[in-house]
Amino acid sequence: MQQADVLDLPSMPLASPSYPRGPYRFIDREYLIISYLSDPAAIRAQLPEPLEPDGSDLVLYEFIKMPDSSGFGSYTESGIVIPARYEGETVNFTSQMYLDIESPISGGREIWGFPKKLAQPALAVRQDTLTGTLDYAGERVALGTMRYKQEQNTYDLKGETVCTACVDTIAQKMSMTQVNLKWIPEVDGSPAIAQLVAYNLTDITVKGAWSGPARLHLVPHVNAPVSDLPVRETIAGMHFVADLTLPYGRILYEYLDRSAGRA
Repeated sequence: MQQADVLDLPSMPLASPSYPRGPYRFIDREYLIISYLSDPAAIRAQLPEPLEPDGSDLVLYEFIKMPDSSGFGSYTESGIVIPARYEGETVNFTSQMYLDIESPISGGREIWGFPKKLAQPALAVRQDTLTGTLDYAGERVALGTMRYKQEQNTYDLKGETVCTACVDTIAQKMSMTQVNLKWIPEVDGSPAIAQLVAYNLTDITVKGAWSGPARLHLVPHVNAPVSDLPVRETIAGMHFVADLTLPYGRILYEYLDRSAGRA
């Protein structure tokens, strides 16, 4: 293998790269997002400076099924997103993520700094209930439920629009700036990369969306600490299906002094 071949690799390992080059297209990506109020001190503890809490005490718990993801295959993930502010801009910070296959774990961590860990999330319709679960090391750590398409339909998959503005709002929220903390060590264990990384989803088509009552139960677990952001009050659930593109990101904030090689 020549040097040019090494530099042309999309990812590791060289014998069988874990993922191809992007951007990455997702078809029929299905979300259950449960918004809830949590403890402001716990929110502050999970936001790396210079990110700041937005003052709402709001947290978003997500279950996402991705049946058709270019380069990554079919998988499900679950995790926590915290609304925050960066230099006056409203952003969403991804605090925790858990998913069930290797390629998007490797790609997510290596490219964008997604905080991904291997676990067993699921999103399914069980009788009249949309149900999201997260198991870690054989233990249930999260259970989210929402009435399945029973109340407040905002859009219909057959094209019968009930609230076009609602769909536009979902697409606008999905396209807002998302932020991750990317931290990768040097071979001696010191930080090689320490950055806040930003990205914006593009080419978003909302194909169906419903909102309504929901419940969320989080269980303490040392290796999947979703309950560190405790549920004080459940606000609502949002269920929607969308096509979208995940492009490459950009550096929002650099923790290392590159001229000195340290923070």
